[in-house]
Amino acid sequence: MDFTLSGDQEQFRSMLRDFVDGEIVPVAREWEHSGRYPTEIVDQMKQLGLFGLMIPEEYGGAAADFVSFTLMFEEIARGWMGIAGILGSHSLSCWMLARHGTEEQKRRYLPDLATGARRTGIALTEPDAGTDLQGIRTTATRDGDHYVVNGTKMWITNARYADPLPVLVKTDRSATPAHKGMSVLLIEAGTPGFTVTKDIPKLGYKGTESCEVVFDDVRVPAANLLGGVEGRGMQQVLSALEVGRLNIAGRSLGIAQRAYDEALHYARDRRAFGKPIAEFQAIQIRLAEMATQLQAARLLTYWSADALDRGKRSDLQTGMAKLFASEVALQAAQDSMRVHGGYSYSAEFEIERLYRDSILMTIGEGTSDVMRTVIARSLIGDKGRVGW
Repeated sequence: MDFTLSGDQEQFRSMLRDFVDGEIVPVAREWEHSGRYPTEIVDQMKQLGLFGLMIPEEYGGAAADFVSFTLMFEEIARGWMGIAGILGSHSLSCWMLARHGTEEQKRRYLPDLATGARRTGIALTEPDAGTDLQGIRTTATRDGDHYVVNGTKMWITNARYADPLPVLVKTDRSATPAHKGMSVLLIEAGTPGFTVTKDIPKLGYKGTESCEVVFDDVRVPAANLLGGVEGRGMQQVLSALEVGRLNIAGRSLGIAQRAYDEALHYARDRRAFGKPIAEFQAIQIRLAEMATQLQAARLLTYWSADALDRGKRSDLQTGMAKLFASEVALQAAQDSMRVHGGYSYSAEFEIERLYRDSILMTIGEGTSDVMRTVIARSLIGDKGRVGW
């Protein structure tokens, strides 16, 4: 049993850490508060090959393992979680396309997606359908060699840059159960009737856009049906969401690590009653709890990444990692605020942003209660187990 990173993974983490500390940390607070899009950082991520991390080598990608995938999100979220979001939806969509796309679809899109010349995301959520994806209303009606798409999607990351945007639709509204009539269409930017109508204002998760997208009689070539067969959209999406949960767990680690680092640094420097507050037992207990929970979340997350690397169905592992790490991130942010005292409420300190970003981790890619249900169903259905 080896709890250490490989040489390649260590080197990758070191490169990421230098990039984050040199290029993201110095500007994150100012750019986040001003609403500035991080174009320069995106360009640097392209040069580092981060957009191609989950794309097979034959299409120009890095074909990275899932531990390295998690390292990327942990390190970047430590600097600015919103930047990690740009890579999150893109990587999930690339993985889904690489795994489920036709050979023609892979050759058409993946090489440019690997370099960042193209970017992508994924359009699932609707105004009336979030957790209940079978309740979506966006439809795709076959008309000759095209589908005609109508509907609205919400909270779409990378919507203004996605080309193509994979969209979950109903191709057979009469199918029972509903998921048998659901498919994914790859809709290219600039297609008439495909409109990004607005950016949704948010408490946190800034730096990347979250948009409402409307499809009004959008004609999509039948060749853009992911995998070339109708009715497989839900399975394709659910397999990608396993990867998405790992992405969120990694981001949660980054937030929790930064919250802990900020608390430890402040506790050493801040003096009260003639000595650093780190010497007070109450502060020591809080720091010890933060560190222990953080390390437990890290081990659980990398255990789930290893399960994915072994090619196993990993609903249980990724569900546990996402649930625990996201709750740890939120608690770490709150505890760090308590260590900082009144300064935690100031926008001049990092912790207020970490707190705002941490809240999303317990919601995105399935709420904590949904994760508990996913875990329980895996256990009850004997699709996963705990223990040896």
